[in-house]
Amino acid sequence: MSAAAPATASDALAAPPRFDVVFIGGGPGGYVGAIRAAQLGLRVACVEVEKQLGGTCLRVGCIPSKALLESSDHYEAARTHLADHGVRVDGVALDLAKMMQRKDRVVRAMAGGIDGLFKKNGVSRLLGKGSLQGRDGAGDFVVAVTPMEGAPTTVTAGKVVLATGSTVATLPGLVLDGDRIGGSTEALAWSAVPERLIVIGAGVIALEPGSVWRRLGSAVTGWEYADGPLLGMDGELRSAAAKLFKKQGLDLRYGVQVTGARVEGDEVVVEAKGLEPLRCDRLLVAVGRKPYTEGLGLEVVGLACDPRGRVPVDAHLQTDIAGLFAIGDLIAGPMLAHKAEEEGVAVAEYIATGYGHVDLALVPGVVYTDPEVASVGQTEEQLQAAGVPYRKGSFPFIANGRARAMASTDGFIKVLAHAETDRVLGVHAIGPRVGELIAEAALAMAFSASAEDISRVCHAHPTLSEVTKEAALASLGRALNI
Repeated sequence: MSAAAPATASDALAAPPRFDVVFIGGGPGGYVGAIRAAQLGLRVACVEVEKQLGGTCLRVGCIPSKALLESSDHYEAARTHLADHGVRVDGVALDLAKMMQRKDRVVRAMAGGIDGLFKKNGVSRLLGKGSLQGRDGAGDFVVAVTPMEGAPTTVTAGKVVLATGSTVATLPGLVLDGDRIGGSTEALAWSAVPERLIVIGAGVIALEPGSVWRRLGSAVTGWEYADGPLLGMDGELRSAAAKLFKKQGLDLRYGVQVTGARVEGDEVVVEAKGLEPLRCDRLLVAVGRKPYTEGLGLEVVGLACDPRGRVPVDAHLQTDIAGLFAIGDLIAGPMLAHKAEEEGVAVAEYIATGYGHVDLALVPGVVYTDPEVASVGQTEEQLQAAGVPYRKGSFPFIANGRARAMASTDGFIKVLAHAETDRVLGVHAIGPRVGELIAEAALAMAFSASAEDISRVCHAHPTLSEVTKEAALASLGRALNI
């Protein structure tokens, strides 16, 4: 019997690279999950079509919007608030181009940091659009990687995690032209301040850029189909937010059904049922987002989406196809970057160790307006609908020394606790920096803390965090400073 012929270089080239797990999508869920999987000793690749990692959140969402919110807040403070602090600023002027350049620098720095983390942890970064091509003879998934330029390549993996996120949703009769009629991506890059801006929607994606452009000089009108802003958050919180946004000059109108929009010259004409058409310079469509599954090859592996376009998964984030997982905006649950990150970690740990979990009941939500709005756990409306007995305690920022010193006294924090066990069931806040303060509430609830537990923890004075303590005390009927 003759010896087997030695393997040749061409044989090696013919076999596609194999990984233990491939993440399709390099947003918050995909890149964090890839790093965690690599930390656990798996051979990992992450496929992303954009040159910058970080997904919508980093490139055209969370991070650039926060950069503009911060810059526009400084601009408004210089124009209207600093004099109250004894700081005279004369001749304040807006340099929008420089503001946008700063925003872009922040994004580049963060995206470059992810590249560095991939190298540090040994994650292979594959540039191109990932799509499922079925399985090979060994039972591994075959993933095609198609770059914007050049020929596609393939890799194989024992496990695949879909993490392609979401895209802008729109309404019947509205076509985004990427210029006069746009979504949040366009609203983060306008080269001039629109004199008249109409925003369709009154959720996070509407209110944050709406606040930016109002501060920079736009007359902002918002049309929202629901009965108020921030649908889904605690009712008392929504009511307070509506009053404060109106006080700031955001003209938000509720119960409005938008039926269409068209561009006429340099203007946009927006139509709504039962109302006179409105004209504006820019139209921001911010009615939400939808899962992005286009071109993923789900039909190739026999995976169907639910009626809302989401990928169904089980408690371990696995689809009906063994070895195929999905996370983030592709699946049910709040469309939030930090939720996707937690699911990325959970799926990596499940693949590597057989255990991984995310408690969706304790995912905080934050709106980075001024004042900020934050929430975690159940709302009063949810507790009432479920028949859960509860107590509530609220404490206003106007009674807090730190808030007074900051001249930022709008809002309150509310603690909802079980009437019988005192376990904290929900915390809802509107006020200065509540996006940071909500972490204490989430941590307390994760460890099944009671309102009394929070109230007995020594909080530094003077700090905004004392409002959380006082709200917990108020739920027990013994607030100290009001």
